[in-house]
Amino acid sequence: MTQQITLALSKGRIFEETLPLLAAAGIEVLEDPEKSRKLILPTSRPEVRVVLVRATDVPTYVQYGGADLGVAGKDSLIEHGGQGLFRPLDLKIAKCRVSVAVRADFDYREAVTQGSRLKVATKYTSIARDFFASKGVHVDLIKLYGSMELAPLTGLADAIVDLVSTGNTLKANNLVEVEQIMDISSHLVVNQAALKLKQAPLRRIIDAFASAVPQG
Repeated sequence: MTQQITLALSKGRIFEETLPLLAAAGIEVLEDPEKSRKLILPTSRPEVRVVLVRATDVPTYVQYGGADLGVAGKDSLIEHGGQGLFRPLDLKIAKCRVSVAVRADFDYREAVTQGSRLKVATKYTSIARDFFASKGVHVDLIKLYGSMELAPLTGLADAIVDLVSTGNTLKANNLVEVEQIMDISSHLVVNQAALKLKQAPLRRIIDAFASAVPQG
């Protein structure tokens, strides 16, 4: 009997940039997630299916066995904590960075130097807490899930900690990047129990991904 393999992906950039890696493993997703209403997509391999979940939920699906493996950004993995996950590969896709940004007229350096207590809006509370603690900066973290750029513009926060790729959204909202916290790329994560129970089929996919990831 063929073992079913479930791969968790999030829509958008991670999905698109995972497709060539799947192709290297001989797997083609048969439906476009932007056009289909389905949350479970079939592939050219009947034993492999793709489940579409929120980027932040991928590690949770894999940890608890809702998926055997998944592709998740380093940011999501840090916030999740990585329990129960095997991380065999940095796939070097969906690259961006986590940065601190403020209104263009806010003197961030002065505030930090004077030891002001900063209000920081972010959905990346673990990353932000660790970063500011390492600098000895006192912050009040405000958890938001979207439209982070609004927080400094409305006076909700002095700064935001968010993902930045081109920086165009910041510029459009009169915000400036003042500090880079870390580079982000997406990683392959595997459920540890599945790796034992479905070792051969999962190994084939992991090895195919590994051979397709650009070196260096």
